[in-house]
Amino acid sequence: MAKTKIEKENERLEREYARKHKKKYRYTAGDVVFEIINHAFFAAFSFICIFPFYYLFINTISDNELVRKGMINFLPRGINIDNYIRMMQVNDLFLSIMVTLARTVIGTLLMVAASAFVGYLVTQKEMWGRSFWYRFLVITMYFNAGIIPWYLNMAMLGLTNKFAAYIIPGIVAPYNIILVKTYIESSIPGELEESAQLDGASPLKIFISIIWPLSKPILATIAIFGAVGQWNSFQDSLILMQSAPKLYTLQHRLYIYLNTTSNLAALMSSGSSSSINQTILESALNGKVIKYTISMVTIIPILLVYPFMQRYFEKGIMMGAVKG
Repeated sequence: MAKTKIEKENERLEREYARKHKKKYRYTAGDVVFEIINHAFFAAFSFICIFPFYYLFINTISDNELVRKGMINFLPRGINIDNYIRMMQVNDLFLSIMVTLARTVIGTLLMVAASAFVGYLVTQKEMWGRSFWYRFLVITMYFNAGIIPWYLNMAMLGLTNKFAAYIIPGIVAPYNIILVKTYIESSIPGELEESAQLDGASPLKIFISIIWPLSKPILATIAIFGAVGQWNSFQDSLILMQSAPKLYTLQHRLYIYLNTTSNLAALMSSGSSSSINQTILESALNGKVIKYTISMVTIIPILLVYPFMQRYFEKGIMMGAVKG
């Protein structure tokens, strides 16, 4: 509907009044000092957080001899990418990357779906034994049988030397379920579910059509937790995949490579290096550089993903921690 002349005139007068009576804030000396200290503190804090990654990176692209002598601190020198090229030549590295990527994607998707659905179920008062099952989930967070019982359990379940060992144990994540439950209770009005129930929607329909779309912040948050955990996981590959080298994760494969170069360096120091390829020997000399390069290779993927999820992460973790 078009505005009348009177309404337009009233709006014009209101804007004019606001413009004339608008007070410009004047900074006092104390405000200026506070702003300077505030910006300086956060600049220093940002530098402290960023510098370790920068330091790793410049050492991986600098001359290896200078790195070995500790002469690379703030600027790269003798820039080259030979370390990354050498890393790409590690046996079965591409296969290990695919295994790690597959477990990260599949494991994270299943964990998020299970956490969302179970978190929604324990918010339903009609659920049979709701309090018991919820407390049962929480209790599992405080008990850990240890590595040996865990390995025996996985062996009895037939999960050793199988890709499923990476996925199945991580599907149910009690902490993530608690976050989802808290988020639903504190952020999604119960009237939405009641309205859908009056329209004849089943709990599954309500979950898919209402709960899932409205829970994106918390789901993105637990997705970050799950993805980082899956990508960095190392112990399960080391212990469970002893007879299945094709299922080694990236971290496991790089760990083997690091141990190999360390052993070669030990052979060199003992004088038993006559029969070893010269290129391999040169690589072994730069154990520090190898460690730096391995760190960068494993960190880069997470650093690339996190910025896209950060806005959901901040909102989700805050809303999911409002109440228990």
